[in-house]
Amino acid sequence: MLAGIDTHKDTLAVAVIDDGGRPVAIRDLPNTETGFDLVEALLATHRVVKVGIEGSGNYGRGVALRLVLGGGVEVVEVPPSMTSRERSARPGAGKTDPVDAVAIARITAREPLLPQVRLAVWEAADLRALVDYRAQLVEEATALANRCHGELHGLLPGYHAQIPNLTTRASLIKAMGLVEADERVRADLTRRRLQRMLAIDAEIRELTKQLGRALVASGTSLTQIYGIGPVIAATILGEVVDVRRYRSRYAFAAANGTAPIPASSGRTSRHRLNRSGNRKMNRALYTIALTQIRAETEGRTYYRRKLAEGKTHREAMRCLKRRLSDLVYRTLHHDVALEHAAPTAPPALAVAS
Repeated sequence: MLAGIDTHKDTLAVAVIDDGGRPVAIRDLPNTETGFDLVEALLATHRVVKVGIEGSGNYGRGVALRLVLGGGVEVVEVPPSMTSRERSARPGAGKTDPVDAVAIARITAREPLLPQVRLAVWEAADLRALVDYRAQLVEEATALANRCHGELHGLLPGYHAQIPNLTTRASLIKAMGLVEADERVRADLTRRRLQRMLAIDAEIRELTKQLGRALVASGTSLTQIYGIGPVIAATILGEVVDVRRYRSRYAFAAANGTAPIPASSGRTSRHRLNRSGNRKMNRALYTIALTQIRAETEGRTYYRRKLAEGKTHREAMRCLKRRLSDLVYRTLHHDVALEHAAPTAPPALAVAS
C-alpha cells in the first residue's frame, strides 16, 4: 500500500491507495501531534510502505519529521506542479483536499525518482534559519538603499559624484554627513534610513561570523572549494541536510536543477535549461561558478574550453554549474565518510575536465 498527504495549516488530508491506484482509505486529520498519531495508526493499519507528502518543508514539516524519525516507511516529497498535472488529467473530479491527497498517492506510486523529504533539523535547521534571516536583512538593506538614493538625488542633486553607492559602512557614514545639518523632513527620514542601514550592516557582519563558527564546528570542507564562503557553504548544508538521501551525483544534479532536460524531437537532439529543482542550491552553484571564472582557477579553464567549443556564455556557465554540482556532491560525501570511518584522502577540489 502507498499513501499521499496533502498538507495545510490546520488539516492533513491522507489517502491510502492499493497497487492499482484505487483509494482504500481517505481521512481528514488535524495538523497536530494528535493528528500525527492518527496518521501513523492509519498507515500501520494498511501496511503502507511509502508516503508522498506535498509541502514537507512548510505545513507538512511536522508530520514528515514524525514519519521519518518513526521509521518503517519511506517518505518522499511530491512537487505541487506534479499534483496539479495529475489532478488536471482527471477532469470532473474538481479540486478538494481528498482529491489532491489521492493524486499525491498515485504520483508516489508511479514516480520512482521522487526525492526523500528534506528535514532541516538540528545543525541544518540552524544554518538554514541563519542564512534565511541574513537574506532578509540584505533584502531590507537593498530596499532602504534604493529609497535613500532617490531621496538624496532630490535633496542634494549630484551627490552621487561623492558617494556612488551605499553598500559599505564608510559610504553610509559619509552619506549621513551630507544630511546631518539638513532640517528638512525628507532629510530627517533619510537619516533614519541610513541609521537603520548601519544597524543592519553590523547585524549582517555578526551573522556572517556566527555562520563561520557554526561551519567550523560542523567540520565541513566545502569552504576549501574556491568560491565557497561561509554564506554559500551554510546555504548548501542547510538545503542538502544529508547528502546520503541522493542516490547518485545525477540525482543530486537533478535535485538542484543543474542537470539539463532532454528536449529532442525527430532528427534534432538537444537539451534545454532545467528550471526546476532547488533554486537556492542552483543560485549558490551559480555564485560559485561566477566567482571561479573571475580568477585563474580550474573552473575558469573549463569555462574557456567550453567557449572554444562554440558554446555561448550561458551554455558554458550551465556546464560549469553541472561540474560544480558533482564536486559539491563528492565533498559532502567525503565529509560524511570522515564522520563514520577512518580519514581518507579528500576529493580533488578542482573541476574535472
